[in-house]
Amino acid sequence: MIRFPTMFHRAGAGVLLGCLLVLGGCHSGSVKDEVAATKAQGQFDATVEAYKSGQFVVDGAVLSALDAGSHFAYLKDVGKLPRTVLLVPSDESKVRKAHLQFMARMVLDYGFAAYYDDDGTLKKINPVETKARALEDYHAPVKMNDEVKQRSASGGYDAPEQQH
Repeated sequence: MIRFPTMFHRAGAGVLLGCLLVLGGCHSGSVKDEVAATKAQGQFDATVEAYKSGQFVVDGAVLSALDAGSHFAYLKDVGKLPRTVLLVPSDESKVRKAHLQFMARMVLDYGFAAYYDDDGTLKKINPVETKARALEDYHAPVKMNDEVKQRSASGGYDAPEQQH
């Protein structure tokens, strides 16, 4: 049996401890989900703009959250699903909580990584922290003119009800 002197044991333990400290310093216990927005703009597979009322602009078309989800489902079916998606504000709207929640749902459903621009810093959308919500369709409020309001379903006009 070979015996090593105590000096070798202590030197080995010191080297091992030094390596652990160096590796621990590199990681520092946190995942860096923030990246400078200006550096990373061109590194994303797809860019989606936030639009009014929880809608998105995808490839130039305004889509509801449900339609945007359908778009990503189609891309997944044809094998062209992006790995990373960047959500940016549009000229019409900034990135709102609803946008983040809908995008978090899409992250869960389709498995891509999504980031958003938060005042010049890109942050990863975490579905658990963002509280992903079910995708929904957008329905604009219907405005009826006075002539249509007075018509009945049969096409005639409703007579005002008389009280006795």
